[in-house]
Amino acid sequence: MRQTPHKPAKAIMIQGTMSNAGKSLIVAGLCRIFRQDGFRVAPFKSQNMALNSFVTKEGLEIGRAQVMQCEAAGIEPSVLMNPILLKPTNDLGSQVIVHGESIGMMSAASYFQYKPKLLPSIQSAYDSLASQYDILVLEGAGSPAEINLKQQDIVNMGMAKLAKAPVLLAGDIDRGGVFAALYGTMLLLDKDERAMVKGTLINKFRGDRSILQPGLDMLEELIQTPVIGVIPYMNIDLDEEDSLSAKLSHGPCSPSVLDLAVIRLPRISNFTDFSPLEWVDGVSIRYVSSVSHLGNPDLIFLPGTKNTMGDLIWLRESGLETAIKKHAAKGTPIFGICGGYQMMGSLLQDPHSVEGGGTLTGMELLPFSTTFFSEKIRRQVRGTFQAITGVLAPLSHIPWEGYEIHMGQSQGDVVSPMTQCETGFVNGVCSGNLYGTYVHGIFDQEAVTQVFLTALLQAKGLSWQSVSAQDAKSYKESQYNKLARTMREHLDMAQIYHILEEGI
Repeated sequence: MRQTPHKPAKAIMIQGTMSNAGKSLIVAGLCRIFRQDGFRVAPFKSQNMALNSFVTKEGLEIGRAQVMQCEAAGIEPSVLMNPILLKPTNDLGSQVIVHGESIGMMSAASYFQYKPKLLPSIQSAYDSLASQYDILVLEGAGSPAEINLKQQDIVNMGMAKLAKAPVLLAGDIDRGGVFAALYGTMLLLDKDERAMVKGTLINKFRGDRSILQPGLDMLEELIQTPVIGVIPYMNIDLDEEDSLSAKLSHGPCSPSVLDLAVIRLPRISNFTDFSPLEWVDGVSIRYVSSVSHLGNPDLIFLPGTKNTMGDLIWLRESGLETAIKKHAAKGTPIFGICGGYQMMGSLLQDPHSVEGGGTLTGMELLPFSTTFFSEKIRRQVRGTFQAITGVLAPLSHIPWEGYEIHMGQSQGDVVSPMTQCETGFVNGVCSGNLYGTYVHGIFDQEAVTQVFLTALLQAKGLSWQSVSAQDAKSYKESQYNKLARTMREHLDMAQIYHILEEGI
């Protein structure tokens, strides 16, 4: 089925009966399988709603899930793969990002009316990708059966029609009710949409398939659509894109050599920053949302957030701010990233109502203030750690790289620069055991992670040999290959290739 450079890519689309049905992981697995089979393959999601995002080399912002899928496909992430990104700031509105750049905040109602204007942006991105690759694997969002939203759909059946892509519909059996979800979804689709669904997938299955088989046979009879595969529940350790991630619900964990607590802010973003630390045996990452679960960690992370001021108010009202400041007073290292870094300052000012307006006193851990502006800073950055203070002093002069995504700019008394770009710009400071930086992805470099953890171990009188680490890149590759291997075993890949060839 090898394409010639002059033919547009073949396409297939994964839709789900609900959010978190496993669409992103299935897309990643198919990308890896098609790559292994010798095809040039790319992911595509017309509209993504997520707080975990990434900045491309061009300084454009896309969803983190598409970056993960690009890794599976072995290609460089491009804004073409996620032309529309929505980043919720509250329960009623989101920042709207088109082709990697913010066009402002919109309420849900305003965006619903605005969506049709985005079709040319989506079409141009899709057509450009289709001219470069053999296969495009599209991902839907939520459910295609949201009957109140179908009229202006641009991400499920609306996108499938635009791309003329056959659809595989995935259901999550782990939550229960998978047959009702698949049957009900098909029932709510229009006749022409049902015809586009060429197969169904049962995802996250645990148990004996022979017991499930009678249900599969009855489902096929009811909806006149074949079941293409039953994918088992997989312990695959790859980046997840949003607050539905199971890892954010982790409570107190079993004892470990190093105990690192991440404050689970209501609008937490880019928690993928901590994934490389999770891959080290002997290091626990706990997501904490209450004082009772904070305990006595070896370090506390204040992560990124889409609403710094709103989440700081929550931190204050929950009692966690007081608890964190008590830890800081007794010498526990506090490490803020992006919004968490902004919280650590003395003052937050929002004269342009980027986050709702007003002024708010910060945690007063570091002597700087932050002002929010409507223009977002998006860039990949690299530099060197400066003369670091406190427990993390061994990081001094270690090279780092990452990316920045933030609305605010911070300035004030520089107690000690922590992260400084090659251009000389300081984007992080430290004082004693208090650390903050605007840089996401800083732990993606193995050298940084090793020195960081070694410093914390030394503070406890331990050595690097007390934990067991592995090369991050090799580990990720092993996970993508494990995903592909499992999916090959449990999917009818011959039928999937036939669906690709036939189209709709």
